[in-house]
Amino acid sequence: MTTRLLGRWARLLSRCPQASASAAHLQGPTAQPAQPLRSQVQIRSAVRPLCLGHGRAQEEEPNVTFKRTKLDVLVEKATSPQEVLQAWEDLGGSPNQAASCLSQLSRLVVGKGGADSADVLQDPRCVDLLETVNSQVSVIWNGTLVSLLRSLSNLGLTPSATVLRSLQTEALWRLRRLTYRQLSYLVDWASSRHSQGQGDEALTAAVLKQLELRWTELSDPRTVSTLMGRAAQLSPFLMDKLEDKALELAEKFSAEDIRKVALALASQGRRAVPLLRALSYHLHQKPSSELKTPLLLDIAFAYGKLNFHQTQVFQRMAAELLPRLPEMSSTDVTRCSKSLAFLKWLHLPLFEGFAQHFQSNSEKYSTLQLCNLLMSFAKLNFQPSNREEFYRRVHEALEGSWQGLEPFLLADVVWSLCVLQQAKPEFIAALTDPDFQTKLSGGSPVRTENYRLKLLHIAASGQLESLGALGVHPTIHLPTIQVKAPSLTSLQSGLHTALQSLTSSCTTALRTDVNTVYGWTIDAELVVDSENKPISLEKLVAPHLPGGGGSEQLPQGAHSLMCWAGIPGLGVPSFWLQE
Repeated sequence: MTTRLLGRWARLLSRCPQASASAAHLQGPTAQPAQPLRSQVQIRSAVRPLCLGHGRAQEEEPNVTFKRTKLDVLVEKATSPQEVLQAWEDLGGSPNQAASCLSQLSRLVVGKGGADSADVLQDPRCVDLLETVNSQVSVIWNGTLVSLLRSLSNLGLTPSATVLRSLQTEALWRLRRLTYRQLSYLVDWASSRHSQGQGDEALTAAVLKQLELRWTELSDPRTVSTLMGRAAQLSPFLMDKLEDKALELAEKFSAEDIRKVALALASQGRRAVPLLRALSYHLHQKPSSELKTPLLLDIAFAYGKLNFHQTQVFQRMAAELLPRLPEMSSTDVTRCSKSLAFLKWLHLPLFEGFAQHFQSNSEKYSTLQLCNLLMSFAKLNFQPSNREEFYRRVHEALEGSWQGLEPFLLADVVWSLCVLQQAKPEFIAALTDPDFQTKLSGGSPVRTENYRLKLLHIAASGQLESLGALGVHPTIHLPTIQVKAPSLTSLQSGLHTALQSLTSSCTTALRTDVNTVYGWTIDAELVVDSENKPISLEKLVAPHLPGGGGSEQLPQGAHSLMCWAGIPGLGVPSFWLQE
């Protein structure tokens, strides 16, 4: 609109002799009627617009660009807030230049840690900048307006400040004129303010509504990743559309965009398999220079949380991380091992490297990090090649700190040591103590039952390995939580029916759904004599039962038969025969 008006004004001045003469009379004898106007304002000029760090001119901005002034140059080259303020005091400028000065001030203050923000805001020159913006907020360009909101928030301006409220109101009025990319930056800023309890509900709701209505305009990969990073604020409809757009634009994603999208999906628990496969393919094609260590760790975390397996990506990840192990911190090692353990993916050279990293830097590992490393190894049943030296350092690190661990964490660590066959008798004795077990009874019923199962495993390990040789038989006092029993599968029902028909002559010869002291359930159990006829189980010794069963031993030639019908991957029941 401005371009057409200026062009029409120039043509009228050139066609009207009286107007030209009047203009020449007002400007002096050497003035030219139309040339000065075109030298001040250039239509579609190649001269750089006044944007000061906001990137190229936005397409929606007017096609009028101004020549760079001395203020623009000084502000761009400024290395401290005082230089920006002094340049504004000496030269002054338009509201758009004032907004650019404030943006540059914000970058310089934040770059120094924000310690000078209060002094900068109280400076009279900064106050003049804010007043200039507030007095003519309607002439500030769209891109400058959106970036100025973030800049003023970073400067520490309070939400009740007049200029900030004016900018928010102006942004609300202009929503339909903002591009989709500007809307995404605006909702990103509004969401961050909302998380701090300082957001404008009306502005946030209006921006989200515009994003939903105009989702077809989305064509920028960076905008997709930015929006998905705020998934908690978005509606399910918009998230579905963003996933579709991400799948469409996945080829253009940078490695950082892939990281943002993967973390957004993980934070919402959205296991979009087609999108994750596309992201995995394009991530695998990226050069090593883009695959930084923090990025790979975030990808491993996201895939672990979503339980998404992609062998080629994991192999590439291991190949990239192996040479970087000496540079990785203890936090990096424990994060990566924990994520891969959730995925049940074991890469022997990489985990050998993790074990060696601990041996070389054991003093840098906190107790919590060591616990996470042990739990990761236990989930994968991984034993280091140099296990003696590794476990020696583990026990040295736990020597003075294991008793101070939180009860649930201590149960996890001792369970892991039992799996790794490294639990000391004092560890098991501490967990099978009734006073300790009462500390695990809090929480949800499912969690209590889960830790009761772990305690059963720990007690069985102690009885069969370390404490059994000493004549100590640990017991579990944690009460059984009545949880909803899972429905029987067709295989389990068929097994029960067949065994019941076999033992119909002796009703006490069959047990079903037997809970053992070892933490697992037997689908069916029966005993047959030397002639393969069922016999009663009531008086027979049963060390696998919590009460130990009866007092009589198995008769000569009798066999105990235990059956499991629910083993994954098997289409027939599994039997265990005991003499």
